[in-house]
Amino acid sequence: MPFNVVDLAGAERAPRSPHAPRVLIYSHDTFGLGHIRRCRAIANSLVASFPHISVIIVSGSSVISSFQFGDGVDYVRIPGIEKQSDGRYGPHHLNLDLNDTIRLRTDIIKQVVLSFDPDVVIVDKEPVGLRGELVPALDILRRRGARIVLGLRDVLDEPVKLHEEWRHSGALEALDQIYDDIFVYGLEGIYQPLAGLPNQHLFAHKIRYTGYLKRAVPSPMPPNRYPRITKGPFILVTPGGGGDGAGVIDWVISAYEADPTIALPALIVFGPFMSRERRKDFAERIARIPKLESLGFEPRLELLMNRAHCVVAMGGYNTFCEVLSFDKPALIVPRVKPRLEQAIRAERADELKLIDVLHDPSENGEGERDPLVMAAALHALPRRLPPSQAFVPSLLDGLPAISRALADDLSMPIRGRLLAQNAAATS
Repeated sequence: MPFNVVDLAGAERAPRSPHAPRVLIYSHDTFGLGHIRRCRAIANSLVASFPHISVIIVSGSSVISSFQFGDGVDYVRIPGIEKQSDGRYGPHHLNLDLNDTIRLRTDIIKQVVLSFDPDVVIVDKEPVGLRGELVPALDILRRRGARIVLGLRDVLDEPVKLHEEWRHSGALEALDQIYDDIFVYGLEGIYQPLAGLPNQHLFAHKIRYTGYLKRAVPSPMPPNRYPRITKGPFILVTPGGGGDGAGVIDWVISAYEADPTIALPALIVFGPFMSRERRKDFAERIARIPKLESLGFEPRLELLMNRAHCVVAMGGYNTFCEVLSFDKPALIVPRVKPRLEQAIRAERADELKLIDVLHDPSENGEGERDPLVMAAALHALPRRLPPSQAFVPSLLDGLPAISRALADDLSMPIRGRLLAQNAAATS
């Protein structure tokens, strides 16, 4: 749907509101854990830097309640939409058609914007939202003078495919007419996700490369009983949300089945979106192998990442940030469908010697997976140098860079500060 920019171009910013600044973060969340985990990291970092602010995350994630948020952060969950294996969308739970679900989501987002009245808005990845659901809210925000930021991961997709998607949705017009800033959560020297789009002169000056988003070890929440193998060195195997991670898990299990001499044991975390049938089948195979154990879903995966000696993963953005943050030798097995995002990131990171990459031949149409190929990679992985030895400058500066970029907007307004001081004095 084309983006409607009538009456929006040249809109002047409204005067600052008297309340302590408010931030709204939008995440469409149709598949996996990546979007909500990225938004959570940014929200928690902002309230740590600016304790007086309030942040609301608007998300379609079905597992958002499983995560920890800092003081000052809350969320509004909009009805979920599921991205299916063929790339089409459908309602996750509701017995509505897709158009009715989008209309409902649109109305809820618009009402949150009207009621919350944010000073800063960060839109994750989709400039006009899923199927344009964000357009009415962006219209209101622009008229009210909010600072509107588009936040992008380091890699979106191959340029031709991205151009086609954004041309049809109206996203290209939004980059020019609506957004004040475009934050890329990566480094320009590693990848430029908007390179190749037309009319670069209209938005190139808005782009700021922040660096990757460094993750910290969260506080454990009791009970915190991990499998016995985590008491010594182990390999963490994580397919992220798990909805499309059966291939890498099958390959790792088959490697241990074929070669019992692999030195380190492995803990496999299935993720919340792996089907019950696949999980049951994998659990039965794992139970027969002494060096393997499994978990279903761990929302504080950072705790396990920090404990692990090394990591096998698919290479989504968040997992990549965690590998860098906890400085773990990693083997990335990227997916190539429906997007090349993970493969592009993995190949570039491999060139920079940050990680090792192993392509799944069955994903690429090049034949069957060989268990001994994975076994050889698992033998070599513990000897791999950690990412820090690649010496890439400013690699993990993303979160402080975002706070610095938004500091003028998130410092408490003078009137708001006086009101707070007066309230404290009279209490």
